[in-house]
Amino acid sequence: MRGVARSAAACDALRKATAAAPFRLLRRLAAAAMDGGSPNGSGPGRPPPLATAATPPGAGETLIAEGKARIIFPSANEVFYNPVQEFNRDLTCAVMTEFARLQLLPKGIRVVLPGEEKTDTDVPEAPEEGDAVPAPAGPEPPRTAMPGEVCEGGLRVLEGLAASGLRSIRFAREVPGLRAVVANDFSARAVQLMGRNVAFNGVGHLVAPSLADARMLMYQSKADRELFDVIDLDPYGSPAPFLDAAVQAVSEGGLLCVTCTDMGVMAGNSSETCYSKYGAVSLKGKFCHEMALRIILHSLDLRANCYQRFIVPLLSVSADFYVRVFVRVFTGQAKVKASASKQALVYHCVGCGTHHLQRLGKATSHGASFKYGAATGPPVGPTCEFCQQRHQLGGPMWAESLHDLAFVQRVLAALETSPGRFRTEERIRGVLSVVTEELSDVPLYYTLDSLSGTIHCNTPSLLQFRSALLHAGYRVSLSHACKNAVKTDAPPAVLWDIMRCWAKIHPVKRERLAETSPASRILAVEPILQASFTLRDDANPSSRKRGLKRFPENPEAFWGPKARAKVGGGISPSLQEKRKRHQNKRTERTDDGTSLKNFPCKRFKEGTCSLGTQCCYSHEEAAAATSPEAPPPDAASCSD
Repeated sequence: MRGVARSAAACDALRKATAAAPFRLLRRLAAAAMDGGSPNGSGPGRPPPLATAATPPGAGETLIAEGKARIIFPSANEVFYNPVQEFNRDLTCAVMTEFARLQLLPKGIRVVLPGEEKTDTDVPEAPEEGDAVPAPAGPEPPRTAMPGEVCEGGLRVLEGLAASGLRSIRFAREVPGLRAVVANDFSARAVQLMGRNVAFNGVGHLVAPSLADARMLMYQSKADRELFDVIDLDPYGSPAPFLDAAVQAVSEGGLLCVTCTDMGVMAGNSSETCYSKYGAVSLKGKFCHEMALRIILHSLDLRANCYQRFIVPLLSVSADFYVRVFVRVFTGQAKVKASASKQALVYHCVGCGTHHLQRLGKATSHGASFKYGAATGPPVGPTCEFCQQRHQLGGPMWAESLHDLAFVQRVLAALETSPGRFRTEERIRGVLSVVTEELSDVPLYYTLDSLSGTIHCNTPSLLQFRSALLHAGYRVSLSHACKNAVKTDAPPAVLWDIMRCWAKIHPVKRERLAETSPASRILAVEPILQASFTLRDDANPSSRKRGLKRFPENPEAFWGPKARAKVGGGISPSLQEKRKRHQNKRTERTDDGTSLKNFPCKRFKEGTCSLGTQCCYSHEEAAAATSPEAPPPDAASCSD
């Protein structure tokens, strides 16, 4: 108990130091949160003040089961949890398992999942009667790493923003080959809950909860040369504040897993905010979800380049309301020189939606070496060559492949050998199958509805349009980021020629089009390419033929981000309730301001409103909430 009390005092000191202490003291306290402790209170990995025994859920708490983990979650929204992210967590466990196979095999450690303990190659042939038993020869057989066991020489994992600890607990119980998992959060309430969940799941030998600023924790690990093999960042909103520390704290060839949920910023709604966070200008185009993936990859590579490091993407996924990237980080001055040639600016026409890419750098091969220089451009004129409208300039963004196809194939093969491992397994298999079919060397995509909408004609079927491109001698694929995407190496002129040929078969009412409209200017040109829409067998992708779950419908309404956890606890209103309450709050206001009297005054609640009765917001609800004489919420039921 004295050890628990000492840990509690250390964590309280850490929390205060994060706000006011000098940097040197903060580093020492962050190191104390990372340091040693076995479950008995000594040695490496000692957690901060946590429950030492498993305690069942109490009043006002819910038991949530996901994968092989069960977590205790408070009904009050004190610690964030989103069930929508189960696909994200399942995919991360699958990727980490295959990454562990790659990393640990050279060390003589064989990663094994339940059901893989014995294969045909593991069972030696029995000697016939009378034969002498051969003496063992050659190197020792590899060690075996199983889920839930501490693996000496295995991976050291950091979850920087762990909240309830669900993800870290799932790592400990489902991913083999782990040496230690540090589950960190800056909220004392979250770390306390983490401790209960770690004890409740019996993974205290692997998971060490930590109370610290994630950035300080990663900077300290870099200073102490105790790097993490895997760093997982899944914040509520933008991961931008943590990226600089993350690219330094991950080991050589280590895995960095990053989630971005600020899709409004990354999809073009706030391009200036996107630049301030990620160093790139986002565009509001049909390709915005893939561009969001390329923007975060650009930001990671840019930050890594500052330290002579570079990234290699393993898998990049756009799903639901977020994007998720898995990259490896390496060190190499020569490779860093090529980073400029991997980035590109985007010229996007505001009229017809045509886009062109402009590389930032140029790499010229000279045998075994490369020469790097500035690229030449621009690839467009003052106006769009098809509709004479202006261009918007976006980026820079990552212009190389989003995925390592060999690695994705390994993940898919592991799903086949261990069926039923994840609840979202069908969706993972469908998404990864589409990923393997994507054209890896073609950034961004068009959509059928935007192409047909530009010239105001009906939309050809996906198979018809893909067949036309294949007949013309070009490659074409789908994109996992958009259901009706067309990713092709055909130039924009070919796409518009195909649409002109389609418009001849399905005429457009030209008399209704303005002369200066994009549709009128595009259709005024006769097509050079005579497109054929005869269906081809190879136009239907394999994932579509097999009926895989590629783009599942949302299981319920408002399937998206949940309300942010409140530091002081309490029930936060759902986003749709808040949206409904504040709808037209300002656009329909009256001259005397009485339309806003239904909304509480935030400044009055904070004690800073000096307008009194002249304030257009209500002071009644705020006063009732802060009044010491206000009855408790259950007063009515207590009097019955």
